[in-house]
Amino acid sequence: MTSAVTVSSIGGPRLTLGFDRFDRLDLDRHLAVHGRLRAPGLDDLVRMAEQVDLRGRGGAGFPLARKLMAVAARVAHPAADRTVLPGEKAGERRSSEDVVVVNGAEGEPGSAKDKLLLRRAPHLVLDGAQIAASALGTRRIVLAVESDEAARSVRAAIGERRMPARVVRLTERFISGESGAVIRAINGETPIPPGVKVRASDSGVDGCPTLLSNTETFAQLAVLVSLGPDLYASTGTDGEPGTTLLTVGGTRVVEAPLGTPLRTVLDHCEVPPSPGVLVGGYHGMWLDPAAVSRAVLSRAGMRRVGGTVGAGIILPLTRGTCPLGEVTRIAAYLAAQSAGQCGPCRLGLPDVVRSLHTLTEGTGTAEDVRRAAGVGRGRGACTHPDGTAKFVLSAMEAFAPHIDAHRWDGGCGLSTYGVLPLPVPDGSEGRVAIDWSRCDGHGLCAYLVPELIQLDRYGFPVVLGTDIPPWLEKDVQKAVAMCPALALRVVGGMPRTPSRR
Repeated sequence: MTSAVTVSSIGGPRLTLGFDRFDRLDLDRHLAVHGRLRAPGLDDLVRMAEQVDLRGRGGAGFPLARKLMAVAARVAHPAADRTVLPGEKAGERRSSEDVVVVNGAEGEPGSAKDKLLLRRAPHLVLDGAQIAASALGTRRIVLAVESDEAARSVRAAIGERRMPARVVRLTERFISGESGAVIRAINGETPIPPGVKVRASDSGVDGCPTLLSNTETFAQLAVLVSLGPDLYASTGTDGEPGTTLLTVGGTRVVEAPLGTPLRTVLDHCEVPPSPGVLVGGYHGMWLDPAAVSRAVLSRAGMRRVGGTVGAGIILPLTRGTCPLGEVTRIAAYLAAQSAGQCGPCRLGLPDVVRSLHTLTEGTGTAEDVRRAAGVGRGRGACTHPDGTAKFVLSAMEAFAPHIDAHRWDGGCGLSTYGVLPLPVPDGSEGRVAIDWSRCDGHGLCAYLVPELIQLDRYGFPVVLGTDIPPWLEKDVQKAVAMCPALALRVVGGMPRTPSRR
């Protein structure tokens, strides 16, 4: 729950200004704290964003000025083959067609900052969206959100402002925040990444040029316009001015200036020394203690130690839990969260999980894991297989001594306590199981669902211990129904095992 997240700041709040006095800033409180903002023209807004190199805070770090200019260029120069709408002349683009989308998706279990902004400072986010929409000459604003709390807060804020904005609810899954998946959800299509990369500025909501960025980015834009570029750049680094929001351990949101040492943030949150820290979330990278001591929270600073700021997620690993077990647990979750529309996700990610399991048991090698993780890199329908590979491969480096203990001693002597956050089960999760008193090793199940089942050298099934992904449910039901020995089961929830009378 976002309401259970604690909030603090290092060096003074900007985005979280007023949070120490108010649980939520309604319109009157927002105006008292932040004031009423002006709406710069497009050229002025682009110049301001370029002056401070304002970048997206959703993970990719794309320059906002370039997004603004790309949408404006598409409005001015539409594609020649676009269908002409009623009342429109050929070659003419109506300025009201372009769309501003606030991407409030936060399917990553370790992140809470965007839900926090939507719940407690919705008007700051709406300020940023209105500033961008005004500069582009449009009134079309869409806010895509996941949680009930965020949706209620945003709808109330829209009502207070009497602004023509639309709220769209998203499915809360790991891949739901990918830009293509968000656009498809808004358009009423299956909310998964498209197989071919299409820039939202070219064709987004309803096929129109769309400015899409994440929640914090729009809040940062509002702060930039409020303070002006010079005052905005009075904190942070010369190359990366301003502050950023960080979610630490999944339960604390900290606003800190860019350039703050990672160790300062961890000390501020009273995090004890850790065997490793994951930066950037589950598509991020692991840092060992030596790298943590040198890491600085900026794009350049993280690159120097082999890390990433990403979406501002920082997950310290608690002492006493098995690092390799935790990595395997998260990799299994990521494999089940894929859209299942390409080979690297359907077959590649399960292979990564299998190689991690054998390494944990002491029968595999880190090289097996690297090989499995490398098969689909750069070949997926979206960035999910690449991000998962980055997470796993960085663990092979950060926890090398620990992995050697598994390799040579059959284990490290530690249990896996599940300290890295995952969604709370809702009872619908199902897993494949084998009734070994019935199984005769026919092997049909491995043919029907190779993503979850492979055969050992004797022809008997080896089941991947992950939840059944939604896209695989029908295939699993078919495999259960066709098992000649009636040995295949689904346990723990949906999909339901078909009747076998």
